[in-house]
Amino acid sequence: MKSVVLAEKPSVARDIARVLGCSQKGNGYLEGKQYIVTWALGHLVTQAQPEQYNEDFKEWKMETLPIIPEPFKLVPIKQTMKQYNAVKAQLQRGDVNEIIIATDAGREGELVARWILEKTKTRKPIKRLWISSVTDKAIKDGFNNLKDGRQYDNLYEAAVARAEADWVVGINATRALTVKHNAQLSTGRVQTPTLAMIAAREKQIKEFQPKPYYGLQAIGETAAFTWTDGNSTQSFDKDKIDRLFQKLEATHEGKIVSVNVTPKKQPAPPLFDLTELQKEAYKRFGWSAKDTLNTLQNLYEQHKIVTYPRTDSKHLTSDMKDTLKDRIRASGVGEYRAFANTILKHPAAPQKGVIDDARVSDHHAIIPTEEMPQLHKLSDKEIKLYDMIVRRFLAVFMPLHEYDQTAVKLEAGGETFQAKGQTIRTEGWKRVYRHDGEEGESTLPAFEKGQTIKLKGIALTEGKTKPPAYFNEGTLLGAMENPAQFMAGESKELIRTLGETGGLGTVATRADIIEKLFKSFVIEKQGSNLVVTSKGRQLLNLAPEDLKSPKLTADWEQQLTKIAKGELKKEQFMKEMIAFAQKSVSDIKKSKEKFKHDNITGKVCPDCGKALLEVNGKRGKMHVCQDRECGYRKQVMVQTNARCPNCHKRMEMRGEGEGKMFTCKCGHREKLSAFEKRRGSNKSKAAKKDVTKYLKQQDEPKNTAMADALKKLLEQKD
Repeated sequence: MKSVVLAEKPSVARDIARVLGCSQKGNGYLEGKQYIVTWALGHLVTQAQPEQYNEDFKEWKMETLPIIPEPFKLVPIKQTMKQYNAVKAQLQRGDVNEIIIATDAGREGELVARWILEKTKTRKPIKRLWISSVTDKAIKDGFNNLKDGRQYDNLYEAAVARAEADWVVGINATRALTVKHNAQLSTGRVQTPTLAMIAAREKQIKEFQPKPYYGLQAIGETAAFTWTDGNSTQSFDKDKIDRLFQKLEATHEGKIVSVNVTPKKQPAPPLFDLTELQKEAYKRFGWSAKDTLNTLQNLYEQHKIVTYPRTDSKHLTSDMKDTLKDRIRASGVGEYRAFANTILKHPAAPQKGVIDDARVSDHHAIIPTEEMPQLHKLSDKEIKLYDMIVRRFLAVFMPLHEYDQTAVKLEAGGETFQAKGQTIRTEGWKRVYRHDGEEGESTLPAFEKGQTIKLKGIALTEGKTKPPAYFNEGTLLGAMENPAQFMAGESKELIRTLGETGGLGTVATRADIIEKLFKSFVIEKQGSNLVVTSKGRQLLNLAPEDLKSPKLTADWEQQLTKIAKGELKKEQFMKEMIAFAQKSVSDIKKSKEKFKHDNITGKVCPDCGKALLEVNGKRGKMHVCQDRECGYRKQVMVQTNARCPNCHKRMEMRGEGEGKMFTCKCGHREKLSAFEKRRGSNKSKAAKKDVTKYLKQQDEPKNTAMADALKKLLEQKD
């Protein structure tokens, strides 16, 4: 008899099959003497849509709401039906007596596998492979320590509860809003509070009143000292500072009254979890959360040089200690070799707090695997991301950064001034980041207590208080992970729960949530700033109040955790969620609020004749039909990488047919034919890769007519 091993993705299945000696290829599986390895493609099974319960639900009508399935149905995903049937055939083989779940180790990974088993009515004994990386060693160790699948029954129940609750709340609220206002208005437990946070930050900025503040500096020959009253180095009282300035203006010397030197030690920054890596990649390279996740997935699946990406932990487990030396050795290539060799001269012990079993849930931090990277096979993006991960990993094995913090106080004209600086004693882990061009610590010359120094003069300083910054994709990820500041008035227990369970969304879904907000046109970019559109503001005004707060997710997570621990029945949780959905629909039905399209173009939809709206997609302007049932949309402007010959900024491509042209905000306009001619005169007649780069791939449905002229250029090169 044989065991079927069910992996979540083909790449992971191939790695497992190689380790287990399964080399015989079949239709959607690999087979060996003892094991049959097959795979999902992420989810192969999903929840049925409303119309799959009842044909009457196909048409969106208020009178059919709320829709409460009893029981919920599962259906194979149409696009992956072929692989679903291949998996089903292996699960139902007569010579198979055991199933080994090898999907991602976590709540959602459990759901991927269990839904397949549920839909195929597989009732064979289950074992669980629980590993955090797909190296040969990790796979071998995992198969030597398989778990009883029944240990994860409650985890599966929690996953089902989360999925069913999201379905009931999201579908009913979205349908109710959309039907009520005949506009595509999508709402949900995570996306709506995220939108509300962006709107709240905008409101803070718009309502902020800058307040001027003032200060003084005593300018010495080798250092500048800042005035202090003992509590602050600035004052909002301009008259007070002006009086002090007049008093001190003729002062030309001061006396050092104290020199305090305090030894300091600074540990290396914590290892990366997914959200922190996405934030850092945005800060350094401007990458979207989705870009970072996709690149990280390649490093994990294709190159196998980093561990599992979708982790919310920044720590390692104690059972990993024996693998750390091999990981350091493997990552010691190229410019990392010197650091790795230095570390390996001593026992590979990370800094305090890095290893902490209590702070690792499903997966440990993102670190290198024991596989030696072949850097020449990595793309530019992959190299940059791997570099970030390796340096963060090596840094925690290096000595602490040690420095002396010096605080000097100066007395001049009866007032106190201060200066601070640092003197490095041991560079420690900061050696790893020396190439990053970080600003060095400010240093002070040597001063002695009682010393008299000459002053060049006293200077007035002033500034204004600043509003909070707009969210960008990096800072929004941080707010989703820790939305406490947007939960004013909520209990500390709820805020703590949301912090402990990872905030809004998961490390795996936050990137998709942000993309969804863009694609539904409720947010847009102004430079790097995220701002709420008119549609987004109206949606927040129309959505049920409870759906706009992170509190709902905190409440859910408290109960889902109890379900996973066996302390609460799924049925009780769902009873509350159904009541919530019913109330949401009722409130929307009763609402007197109206939705108004304020972006009507004056053009009509070619399909239904109704007015077209102009919206800002993530990469350009689009025209979409105002009638949600029509669904017409067309790209009318594409943001390109082609540079304006006058101001050298990126140009947009507009127009149709022979009238297609590049336009720039500076006023420059250039037909596509003229652009080609200009490029040709510079001996660079639109190379295939250049034109492909200029017309960036769109996430939104494309207006293929828009790209015809550029495609012709590509064809000419072939």
